[in-house]
Amino acid sequence: MPVRILIDACVLYPTVMREMVLGAARAGCFEPLWSARILEEWARAAVKIGPTGEAQARGEIALIKAAWPRAEVPAAPGIEQRLYLPDENDLHVLAAAIAGSAEILMTLNAKDFPRGTLSEEGVARVDPDSYLHSIWLARPEVMEATAKGVLAQAQALSGQNWEMRGLLKKARLPRLAKALG
Repeated sequence: MPVRILIDACVLYPTVMREMVLGAARAGCFEPLWSARILEEWARAAVKIGPTGEAQARGEIALIKAAWPRAEVPAAPGIEQRLYLPDENDLHVLAAAIAGSAEILMTLNAKDFPRGTLSEEGVARVDPDSYLHSIWLARPEVMEATAKGVLAQAQALSGQNWEMRGLLKKARLPRLAKALG
């Protein structure tokens, strides 16, 4: 059975990062999890990209919910109340990881999710670049195929002639960029 990973909003919001992470999930490398609140944070953050950003995010959210109908973890206020994190606004993320029996929490916010606190709950923390790089080491064909698809999509949507390394570095995936570039 694949490892269960709760994906934080900061990983889902950037398109290229999300597509690389979910590409690994599509290939069976792990089982993705999220909560309704995490998806809502993604939709609200997308307002930053312009007037159509939130609508586009909500469309993308509908697509991933359809692709992974069992990925959404219900709210866990009882769990949330007993937790402590440096930023109380992140308690719902850890509570969702616990409620969903996630072994791993994937986030870019290391300082907000101390490893010691997470380990007390049986949850490890990873950043997307390290995790995807570890998949590349074990199953390079998966990450290479995913990256080729993401690169083609980025080129088609942006009209720019992206290079693999540049696209992945811009997406905050420098180790993977070096491996695939």
